[in-house]
Amino acid sequence: MSFIKEFKEFATRGNVMDMAVGVIIGGAFGKIVSSLVDDVIMPFVGTLVGKDFTSALNVEINGAMVNFGTFIQNIVDFLIIALCIFIMIKAFNKLSRKKEEPAPEPEPTKEELLLTEIRDLLKKK
Repeated sequence: MSFIKEFKEFATRGNVMDMAVGVIIGGAFGKIVSSLVDDVIMPFVGTLVGKDFTSALNVEINGAMVNFGTFIQNIVDFLIIALCIFIMIKAFNKLSRKKEEPAPEPEPTKEELLLTEIRDLLKKK
C-alpha cells in the first residue's frame, strides 16, 4: 500500500476526524476558561487579597522574576477545564451505555426435555 493511500485511509477514519473536532473545540473552550479565570475569578480574588493577585505573588530572586501568581492562575485554568471534561465524559458515557440485554435462557437439559415429552404425551391421552 502506498504511503499516500495509507495516510488517506488513516485521515478519513472516523476516530481521527472526531479527534480533530475535539481538538478545535477544546482550543476554543480553553480560551473561554482562560477568560473566565483572568477576567472574572482572579479579579474577584484580587479584591479579597487587596491587590492584583498575580502581581502580589511575584518574587524577584537574583534579578529573575518568579511568577507564582501566574502559575496558580494556570492551575485554576487546568482544574476548571479538567472538571468540565470529566462532566462531559461522564454524561457521554451515561448516554452511550447500552441497555442491558436480558441473559438468554439456558438450553434445557436432557432431563427437562424428557419431562417435557412425558408431559406432552400425558396431555394427549
